[in-house]
Amino acid sequence: MDRRFLILSLLLQVKSETHHGGILYPRQSETRQMVSLDGLWNFVVPQANNPLQGFDEHWYKRHLKELTDVEVYMMPVPSSYNDITTSGQIRDHVGLVWYDRKFFVPKSWYQIGRVWLRFGSVSYASQVWINGQLVMSHEIGHLPFLAEVTNFLKYGKENLITVACDNTLLSDTVPQGKVDELETGRLVQLYSFDFFNYAGIDRPVTLYTTPKNYIDDISVATEVDGDVGFVDYKITYISDFNVTCRVSLIDKKGNVVAMSDEYDEPYGILEVPNAHFWWPYLMDPNPGYLYTLQVELLSEYGDLIDKYSQPIGIRSVTWTNTSLLINNRPVYLHGFGRHEDSDIRGKGLDLPLIVRDYNLIKWIGANAYRTSHYPYAEEIMDLADELGIMIIDECPSVNTEFFFDTLLVKHKNSLTELIKRDKNRPSVIMWSAANEPRTQYPIAKSYFKEVIDHIKNLDITRPTTIAEAQSVNNVESSEFVDIVSFNRYNGWYANGGNLDAIPLSVVGEATAWHEKFNKPVIMQEYGGDTLEGLHFTPEFIWSEEYQVHLMSKHFQAFDELRAKGFFIGEFIWNFADFKTAQTYTRVGGNKKGIFTRSRQPKSSAHHLRKRYWALARQLYNASVPSDLYNYVAGPVVVHDEL
Repeated sequence: MDRRFLILSLLLQVKSETHHGGILYPRQSETRQMVSLDGLWNFVVPQANNPLQGFDEHWYKRHLKELTDVEVYMMPVPSSYNDITTSGQIRDHVGLVWYDRKFFVPKSWYQIGRVWLRFGSVSYASQVWINGQLVMSHEIGHLPFLAEVTNFLKYGKENLITVACDNTLLSDTVPQGKVDELETGRLVQLYSFDFFNYAGIDRPVTLYTTPKNYIDDISVATEVDGDVGFVDYKITYISDFNVTCRVSLIDKKGNVVAMSDEYDEPYGILEVPNAHFWWPYLMDPNPGYLYTLQVELLSEYGDLIDKYSQPIGIRSVTWTNTSLLINNRPVYLHGFGRHEDSDIRGKGLDLPLIVRDYNLIKWIGANAYRTSHYPYAEEIMDLADELGIMIIDECPSVNTEFFFDTLLVKHKNSLTELIKRDKNRPSVIMWSAANEPRTQYPIAKSYFKEVIDHIKNLDITRPTTIAEAQSVNNVESSEFVDIVSFNRYNGWYANGGNLDAIPLSVVGEATAWHEKFNKPVIMQEYGGDTLEGLHFTPEFIWSEEYQVHLMSKHFQAFDELRAKGFFIGEFIWNFADFKTAQTYTRVGGNKKGIFTRSRQPKSSAHHLRKRYWALARQLYNASVPSDLYNYVAGPVVVHDEL
């Protein structure tokens, strides 16, 4: 094998001290300090004829700025690197890239206990060095990883951090891909999924402290009974002497509403009379209510050793063969498929964009979305918790076609890391094991049985699903999930231009899914590409009028299905236009968004807004916005002349 294809395996075979315990989000407290390593890093792409140049020349032992035979760029972190420069070679690069920066560690941290380094995400695989010493490696993008780096740091002095990042996707990565070599010798990444393979240090990098004896993980499950809430908690901690654990539940006003009885037990159940439940947006005047679960480790003398505060919501999720219920009330999901995607920063964390997106979600009256097709940033998930937006949380398995034992191990690992990260989030109401896998193959049956069993071994409090693209009569996986999901593009990929065929087709297929598997059904994707500003009357494919008419025909089908009692959700594809690989079927990317890539509404956004607010009014008696309908005409009073 050409040594250029050994890059990914080289990254992943190296042993490291990656932490395998909890993955708690870094939060400051009386016992914990934080330093952000976000900012401008040095960035280097190896020479095209020597992709392993960084390893051969030991770049991790020197400052990248000192290199003379390659160009050194400044790269913002967090961001994807692809669209930052003006170089097409960097945008389409396949393989390793290198980052580094210097940072200062306070001298006082030397005696503070432990110091940790945490990455929110590096896509796809990475190795990390501090001061020339390997401290951790990780595979699978979109998920956090961390390691203790106490013994690798120079305290009160300058330190160097180096990251090697590899974006290569192969048959045993999650998601899958393949690499071809052009006649020119340049490597080309091929993949079947329809979004751009952005890469880099996409999410925050944080250095933080804990005491030597510290809280490692927190697990919470909640239940409701009448107006009483129950919080079942389990705390894991690391300590080399006897400690006690005190758990307090604090409301938004700062009042302690429940406290653990036994200080020496790291698990228990808190009972909360007259609890404020976590409700989805539009189902309650006060959606997204969050308590704080305050966890304290105390010495035998009562001195505080460590403290961590975890936001939680009290709510229950249950399901039957026809419904999904939050706090014992049926819910109907109306929302989006989405992407982490925007101009320039790609999939990089962008707080203004995140807040803009949630403002648009609330404006349009949506109550849910799926994290298609990978886990989203924790900061995005935080806002879903606070605003009451329900989330179908999806792992990075998309368009899986080749089913290997090695892939199964990585697929399970991606779900383990996802559930470990998001298990305490009230917004997460469902786990999605994959998007559009090739489940027509017989081997997919045993594969996805193991995947779904793995999820249920980790969490039985939420239902499972797979977003299917195969036909109902040609699928080997939906018997294992709790809720059936399917994607279908009537009026676009099927019967393009024939909008009158949509209602019959959608109603027939959704009904067939339910009749075969006797489970609730969600249409996870439907829609059509629309070029902003293109207008035709009568409607014509790609025009804004066509997208609106396509949606209306689906709305007719959805209302008929809702009346049947088993159809529980509609998700249009997509929230906003997004970038894809270069292909003649895409004009600058996928244009199925209701909003443009710059987050401005197309005609379809206003149409969908009327639909979603009508559903909120019908289902939850929500008050519609005053600007939903503009003034057109009122009654005219004719006065008789005297």
